[in-house]
Amino acid sequence: MKVNSHHLTSLSKGPASSFDREGRLRVGRETQGGQGRPQGMCERWCRLRGNLLFIMKKPQQRSALEEVLVLERCHVLESTDNNNGLLIRFDSGEPGVYVECVNSGEVNSWLVALREANSEGLTSRIRHLRTQLMDTAGNTETTVVDAVSPAKLSPLEFSIDCRGLSIGHKEKRPHAVVQVSIINTQTHTITDYCCTEIVESTSDPVFLTGVCISPDHPFTLDTTLKLTAYHVKVKTHDTRSCLGFTCFSIRDLLRTKEPQLSLSLRSADGTSEVGEVKVGRLQMRDMENREGEDTTSDIPGHKCPLLCDSLHGSMHDRDNSPMMRAVFRSTVCKVYRFQTESSRWMLVREQMSESPLSSSLPKQLLSCYIQEDMRRVQELCDLCDLSPYWDRLRTDVIAHYSQLISTYQETLTELNKLTGSSCSFKASCSKSDRYLEFIPVNLHTQRMQVTCSQRTVWYDVVTVGAPADHYQGFKHGGLQRLLIKPDSDNKSVSSAYCGISYSPEESSRAREVLSSVSQLQPLISGLTEELLQAALEVNSQRLQDILHSLAHRTEQFVHALKDELVKNALLALHTARPAYHLSNGHAHVTHDNGTGHRLSSANQDGLRPSIRRQESIPQHTEYDEEEWDSVWTNVALSLNCIIAMVDRLQERENRKQEVTSQTQNDVTTTSHNTDPSRAPWQASLAPLPDPSPSPWQEQLVPLVVTLKECVCEAVARARCAMTFVLLQGAAASACHGQALTHRRDAVFSQALCAVVCGFVLRLYSGLEDKVFLLQLCEVGLITQFEGLLSTYSDEVGMLEDMEMGVSDLNRVSFKITEAKSEQPTDLLPTVTGLRGCFCVEVPLPSETYLLLPGELRDGRDLRVHPLLFNIGINQQQSLAERFGDSSICLYI
Repeated sequence: MKVNSHHLTSLSKGPASSFDREGRLRVGRETQGGQGRPQGMCERWCRLRGNLLFIMKKPQQRSALEEVLVLERCHVLESTDNNNGLLIRFDSGEPGVYVECVNSGEVNSWLVALREANSEGLTSRIRHLRTQLMDTAGNTETTVVDAVSPAKLSPLEFSIDCRGLSIGHKEKRPHAVVQVSIINTQTHTITDYCCTEIVESTSDPVFLTGVCISPDHPFTLDTTLKLTAYHVKVKTHDTRSCLGFTCFSIRDLLRTKEPQLSLSLRSADGTSEVGEVKVGRLQMRDMENREGEDTTSDIPGHKCPLLCDSLHGSMHDRDNSPMMRAVFRSTVCKVYRFQTESSRWMLVREQMSESPLSSSLPKQLLSCYIQEDMRRVQELCDLCDLSPYWDRLRTDVIAHYSQLISTYQETLTELNKLTGSSCSFKASCSKSDRYLEFIPVNLHTQRMQVTCSQRTVWYDVVTVGAPADHYQGFKHGGLQRLLIKPDSDNKSVSSAYCGISYSPEESSRAREVLSSVSQLQPLISGLTEELLQAALEVNSQRLQDILHSLAHRTEQFVHALKDELVKNALLALHTARPAYHLSNGHAHVTHDNGTGHRLSSANQDGLRPSIRRQESIPQHTEYDEEEWDSVWTNVALSLNCIIAMVDRLQERENRKQEVTSQTQNDVTTTSHNTDPSRAPWQASLAPLPDPSPSPWQEQLVPLVVTLKECVCEAVARARCAMTFVLLQGAAASACHGQALTHRRDAVFSQALCAVVCGFVLRLYSGLEDKVFLLQLCEVGLITQFEGLLSTYSDEVGMLEDMEMGVSDLNRVSFKITEAKSEQPTDLLPTVTGLRGCFCVEVPLPSETYLLLPGELRDGRDLRVHPLLFNIGINQQQSLAERFGDSSICLYI
């Protein structure tokens, strides 16, 4: 930036009254990558004026200018290692400036002054002065919308009534509707904002639909609103004629001393009056049927009913919290009033919002799918040599995974290109878009606050299109039907060679074993490192706590490995090795056009290995069936050795402490000894072991290394075995292409987005609800889907997709975590895990997180219990019940 050095020098030498703050500070530049207080700090005289910090060469006020800092696009932070230090860090990445106050009492004043020394702080001060000036001029009622952050304002809400409307015929009465428009006085343009409902056959319509102007809308006190009354001739064609119009400013509405602002309707040519319009801010007395107490307004000199501030404040404050603003956006507000049977008014405020979770969650899921499939490909390659038949299946499965990875990467690239409203909402017209398959249709939240008789009730609903894959269509049905079809083909594929077959239940167990060992291995490794650290510190209590956790995790690990499925799969994998057939010479396989298989006559003598649902185990003299038992047993024995060593070390430490205590007592009670070379307390030490053994860590390191090696060996073998089990199911899926897996992933993504939005909405509104938090701890999350799909035509396939997507949610868990900051990106939920075992982490700000029960703060997994109810309500369902098949509704 080009500056005039002479001008800056003259500014730095101005009188003290022209500076916002000045004084002695120790100043130093932050080193590259350095932490804490930099070396070589010098005491300088510093002067703050506007957004300029002048740093002099010496600590005297009249010294020469050395440096000027422009305090824009920077952050002023308190030092973590020095109570008197402040750090000015710039967004540009250049080294920050470390300043240190000479006196501790000046830290806060310098911190406030430096943080306000920027364009935003100056603008805020100007607005504050402007407000004071307008208050002095008598404008006490000003609510300068453009001078306050929209997040702190309440929406402007008012009702509309009409009187004396006429269409020129005495016997006919108009079907009235009022259009609300906003006039921009600077550009002289009119924008239609909203309209009321149609009230039929009355000259004095009372409109139940109110007007709600959001604080996000750029309006001021001088903003002009135009109300135009129409007579709707034909409702279906929206043919209407103008009855009259009127205009008023927001200032007029706020300054009126009457409960309602009365305005005359002028004809279209402006020559005559054609009726009257009454505009009034929604008032609590109206809601109470004028039974509430009279309260004075802020405007002196008259009384008016209490404005509905409780409605505005409670709902608006909650909706504009950092959490809600991060997860919900593009809010549309509407206000309605209804008269109850007791002639009281009930006020309903509806707020509909979109959510960035519509795109952020699918992108995270796609990344998880890509990583999982790439990991599966690597695991299949790690199986090493297989017999020709199994090797061909592995090649097909790898090709299947590679195709999925390529497709998902392409979809993820396209989703990353979405900007603006496309990131938070997918309209129905885009439901068949190829790259938007994973995004839910019409996902939005609906929050309703109902106030009546001084009672307020909240209703939160998530609306979403039925989770279904519209891109692939429903010509062959939905997921439920498509998943049943491959059974016959699956049997032929799985039993085509050597009788090796695994049921879907066993495949599911294999996924569980893989998930368990993948989660437990890093936990065990981390606990062993903590154990060694506690041993280094010779902290007995912490050592016992960590050892207890390590024993618990290792017990879970061994329990997962003891599954007979792992042992049988290792044996089956052995029979699938080429060496097994070459060494026996009787298991020769010839491929018939790549589909049929013939076994030689040697296999007819009962020597053919067979695994079908673990009913028969192939035997081979070179394979030791007890070898696997010794592998997981070694894990348990290694843990027992660590426990025994810890007990021995603690026992030795206890004995050492007892000896020390006894020694001190003996020295105190014994005054003299005839033999100074051998005191009595020295004789008592003779039979004891060496009181100064080697450090505890040195004793535990070899045992910990052995445990880690045993765990790694067990994980490697179990992963190979379970991968071989899943190879069969993956081969069956590969026979039908990637469409089925792709479809299920896309449907699950849509269902998960709806559940996460619902949970976040319910959690934010129930942070003070102890019953709800207790339910989360003891039961989990109960989610209810209500469908309106018929069992006719394509909607049958949509219902089948939805049923499977909702069912897959029972393998999802939630976890509440503490957010790193209150930035919107840090408050968005994140998804991790594998297919069939996903975990959604929902971050909360630190202040809110600390108010949760201890069970939730400890990271308890909250299981999802999905429920689905469906009822067809249109004519297609009537046709299905009479001529079609509605059995799926009974199944659901």
